[in-house]
Amino acid sequence: MERSTILSRKQERAFLEFVKNDKHFSRYYEGIYILFKTGLRISEFVGLTIADIDLKNGVIDVNHQLQRKRNMEYVIEETKTECGTRLVPMTDEVKKCFRKIIENRKKPKTEPMIGGKCGFLYLDKNGMPMVALHWEKYFQHICEKYNKIYKAEMPKVTPHVCRHTFCSNMAKSGMNPKTLQKIMGHSDIGVTLNTYTHVGFEDIQKEMKKICS
Repeated sequence: MERSTILSRKQERAFLEFVKNDKHFSRYYEGIYILFKTGLRISEFVGLTIADIDLKNGVIDVNHQLQRKRNMEYVIEETKTECGTRLVPMTDEVKKCFRKIIENRKKPKTEPMIGGKCGFLYLDKNGMPMVALHWEKYFQHICEKYNKIYKAEMPKVTPHVCRHTFCSNMAKSGMNPKTLQKIMGHSDIGVTLNTYTHVGFEDIQKEMKKICS
């Protein structure tokens, strides 16, 4: 995982709160919350269909990604790595967000079918699935608006920052590196372990106390 910004828990809360209460951006709140709380790659998230969301068992079936090429052709591709094909568990809050997205999803005149898949969660104004670029733009506009209002500036937040922040939070919470590797879909444990270098002295101290007590 390339080095990127990691939000503190306080920044993450402030960002999500801002999105939730903003008239224009609140429609993307559930998607942004899911990105922060699952560590999904943005190409995996935009590729999700209703069939990939198992609300009963609380599982996201990540088995493909959606890309839009320069010539505007939409394609379904395999996950980035072999380990990218995985089941990601959902918290109750994430489940609630998926439920709301599915309930509020407007049914298009013609359901887009790409690579044999249909029922994509978010569609654009042309009735086609939203892609990574859409979400990157939303994040950019949210940050710009936030920083115009508040003195304490928000660093640049992107879907990749959500993924990296999730990974860091799980590491700080003491999640087993092998478990975290599975959830993140990293093919190399070294990529996952790299996240543990972000763990601060306080986290180490806490971990020491927990193990030694």
